[in-house]
Amino acid sequence: MKFLHTADWHIGRKLNGFSLLEEQQAAFLEIMAIAKKEQVDGIVIAGDLYDRSIPSVEAVALFNEMMVEMNLKANYPILAISGNHDSATRLETGSPWLKTQDFHLHTQLSQAFEPVEILDTQFYLLPYFEPFHARQYFGDDSLRDIQSSMKLVIQKMKESFNPKKQQVLVSHFFAAGATKSESETTLEVGGLDSVPIDMLLDFDYVALGHLHYKNAITKTEKVQYSGALLKYSLSEEKQEKGVRIIELSEKKLKNTFVEIKPLRDVKRLEASFKELTDPNFYDQVEREDYLAITLTDTTVISNAIHELRHIYPHLISLERTQNERIRGEKAKKEADFVQLKPEELLKKYYQEVTDKELTKKQVQWLEAAMIETGAEK
Repeated sequence: MKFLHTADWHIGRKLNGFSLLEEQQAAFLEIMAIAKKEQVDGIVIAGDLYDRSIPSVEAVALFNEMMVEMNLKANYPILAISGNHDSATRLETGSPWLKTQDFHLHTQLSQAFEPVEILDTQFYLLPYFEPFHARQYFGDDSLRDIQSSMKLVIQKMKESFNPKKQQVLVSHFFAAGATKSESETTLEVGGLDSVPIDMLLDFDYVALGHLHYKNAITKTEKVQYSGALLKYSLSEEKQEKGVRIIELSEKKLKNTFVEIKPLRDVKRLEASFKELTDPNFYDQVEREDYLAITLTDTTVISNAIHELRHIYPHLISLERTQNERIRGEKAKKEADFVQLKPEELLKKYYQEVTDKELTKKQVQWLEAAMIETGAEK
């Protein structure tokens, strides 16, 4: 059995206000090219198909277009689950018809115990769930956390294991010891938000979603996240994004990561305003990328973000370098201000803001106001 493992598409996601639909469509086309090149027998999508439980019309249209290409035209069996960002109720609409096309989309805990069999492999599609779902299904009020719930879930799955076949679990949760990044929504269930990896080792492979970093788990090749489709926050700047090609043969595993090159990357850029606006500098930069720029200038530059957006249209943030000298000067000014009388403090403040001194008339108004409020004391 050879299949492609992907997850966390987050269709409809925005990055600092920028829609990523175009980037998501481009990444999908790369996935299709990889699937064809590798001649996979199926495609696993481990949750968070959409970014929101009520996705936009545009997001739904793009996802539908993707599934038509992948399933109806290319005839790949799809094994998918709902994640914590998805609406299980909305996703399950039409699932009986989808199943007839080899599109297996599980959104309810009860569906997880009926494996989907493709060639020599049983796929257990376990959607995102919370302990109260397990309490309802098993009729056990003692299930108060994800660990105790997963213990019963796996026990029940093992009852249908066929010893002549291989078993793959597809799920969406935080595995204990894995590394998080900023763009994932924290899952906290009953105070415990993680599943021990050792609990999962009866499966020949566990295809996970939720964490966006492909190397979030280093303990075993048998339990892995594919990582997100794209870089969804600046904290993921250094991370490779892509898919996993999983080959299982007679219980032997081959796990290969294939990188996807984004239409627009997410990067940091640090330079002075003069450099950033110099063609000799910006012609060497991928200006269409999503850039977080840090200015090294020590003086205030008016309309800097407006000017820079003409050159870098996908500017996602603009910050200023705070070196030790600037911080020291700021601390000294603050200490000096504490020693000033109210009248002198207001004069200094006016000068800092306007770069001008108060006129004689303004000083008279200030003195009158101080007397009236009693602040001159």
